[in-house]
Amino acid sequence: NVTAVLEFRLLGFSSNPHCQILLFTVFLAIYVLTILGNVIIISVVTLEPRLHSPMYKFLKNLSFLEVCYTTTIVPKMLANLLALRKTISFSGCMAQLYYFISLGATECYLLSAMAYDRFLAICEPLHYGVAMTAESYTRLAVGSWVTGVFTGFLPCLMVSRLNFCSYNLIDHFFCDISPLLKLSCSDTTVTEAVIFILSLLVLSSCFLLTLVSYLFIILSILKIPSASGKRITFSTCSSHLVVVTIYYGTMISMYVRPTYNLPSGLNKAVSVLYTVLTPLLNPVIYSLRNKAFKKALEK
Repeated sequence: NVTAVLEFRLLGFSSNPHCQILLFTVFLAIYVLTILGNVIIISVVTLEPRLHSPMYKFLKNLSFLEVCYTTTIVPKMLANLLALRKTISFSGCMAQLYYFISLGATECYLLSAMAYDRFLAICEPLHYGVAMTAESYTRLAVGSWVTGVFTGFLPCLMVSRLNFCSYNLIDHFFCDISPLLKLSCSDTTVTEAVIFILSLLVLSSCFLLTLVSYLFIILSILKIPSASGKRITFSTCSSHLVVVTIYYGTMISMYVRPTYNLPSGLNKAVSVLYTVLTPLLNPVIYSLRNKAFKKALEK
């Protein structure tokens, strides 16, 4: 009774045509602003010699990653909002799942590397130039991308080997882990356990490393005698802290759990936060909170 599924149908957000047009307009505007904002960051950091420090090079990596990350999800979602048959092929679904997991993991590693960079700059300022050399930056950046690429293989492989028994309605707007596990007619116990353990290792370890870095940063800031000195020092890393809080808060609540039986409405709402809104917040937060970047942008 097991028939190979060649394509899936994505139910998306609503079947109301007027609601779909409104959602299409809103998400298209957010997507355009996201791409434009992150491309501006990449361009400014590339063209301004004063921003060729590791901190801004990490930011350029993060902006490029956000462009790839949101492009994995949003264009297909926009197309389906206007399409009569909201379908995605099985291979396309698995590819989307792989890139979503890989780029999400890469973002975790990059945010941890950026936290480590801020830790060295604030807590060990005299040794920063020796500890964070161009070679050190390259190792951290390349290591984040390569490790992220390999992180996505196992979950995607295990999900792709599940049986779906001809039932192909995904109650989501993209191929996420939770709706695919719900859809499968196979025993998903082992797959859920492996994905839970992998999510726990990646998200929790990166979050703890980032948290420890910021604990040391806060302790160093508290030792600064003047209030203005504390404010100036904290402003150099506060934008990164906001991005980290939003990203890890949503991702841990979604994936570091032993089961994936979340209500579909809640699943979609939280997914919109980290696939659509967070990539937009990155350029907004960094451009508004960073004086050096604003001066370079004006120039």
